[in-house]
Amino acid sequence: MLLSTTSTLEGRKIQYLGIVTGEAILGANIFRDFFAKITDVVGGRSGAYESELRKAKDMAMGEMSDQAKQMGANAVIGIDLDYETIQMGSGGGMLMVSVSGTAVIAS
Repeated sequence: MLLSTTSTLEGRKIQYLGIVTGEAILGANIFRDFFAKITDVVGGRSGAYESELRKAKDMAMGEMSDQAKQMGANAVIGIDLDYETIQMGSGGGMLMVSVSGTAVIAS
């Protein structure tokens, strides 16, 4: 499955099949949240959050790719990724990634 953020694929004829989407929501561990806040205060990167974001992105992209395959597509173009945090009570939170694109047959 070819995945692209562009709206065309150079040198390929495109047959449009429709919009496909994928979503992933992951809980963020309260201890990881605490240590991430410390990292943010003293500087540096939060490896725990980066790992969770990467995992959520991969899950959402996989869901979108599966949906495109079911439609008979061999590519998804015009991909848009959105990241959100959802704050829950008592300091907890969720990470949400949504992705959308256009399923196509590229020949």
